[in-house]
Amino acid sequence: MPRDKRIVEKGLLKKGFIKSDRDHSFYTFHTTSGVKTSVFTKVSHGAREISDNLLSKMSHQVHLSRSEFNELIDCTISYRDYEQKLILSGSITVVVEPD
Repeated sequence: MPRDKRIVEKGLLKKGFIKSDRDHSFYTFHTTSGVKTSVFTKVSHGAREISDNLLSKMSHQVHLSRSEFNELIDCTISYRDYEQKLILSGSITVVVEPD
């Protein structure tokens, strides 16, 4: 089912993605400690709705199933839970600074 672009973008921003504009709006995931990762997705400037096909591609880009991506956007997965999923799957590593 297509989703409103504004809702998708707001959901990404709440879950640690930071927006940068180029030919598209790019969203790059930053850990809870502020470290930029290689996990990213993008949204076209022109569309008002994002098609189901594109949502599936976006979910793959951010290392989630389609249903998990919906949960991320709908805020039923927390920022920390998403980060933990990425760590456990090996999609990102978190470097802990010594005290």
